[in-house]
Amino acid sequence: MMKILIIDDEVYIRDGLKQILDMEGFTTKVAGDGKEALRMIEEEKPDLVITDIIMPEKDGVEVICKAKEKYPDLKIIAISGGGRISAHDYLKIAKQLGANSILTKPFSSSDLISEINKVCA
Repeated sequence: MMKILIIDDEVYIRDGLKQILDMEGFTTKVAGDGKEALRMIEEEKPDLVITDIIMPEKDGVEVICKAKEKYPDLKIIAISGGGRISAHDYLKIAKQLGANSILTKPFSSSDLISEINKVCA
């Protein structure tokens, strides 16, 4: 079974994504920030990481860089709703740094499942 780590500082998004993916049969773990996520990537060895970009501690860009440096084959989907600049700009940077796919919040559960299937095919 595919192991997925979900990283988002917003509890309702993190828990919502976990619920959707659990119902689809994935094994999921969650982290509330990039610092916790990097520790969990090391310990859990997920097959896929879904990371928000704007977070406290370490942001999603730092997670992508450090994770890809250590695990170049790790699949990553970056998600963002934006911040001081548009979500598209943040996600474009994430893609350039190694994210396999990007999704702009809000997105549907079917869009998420489709991206997971595409990235992990």
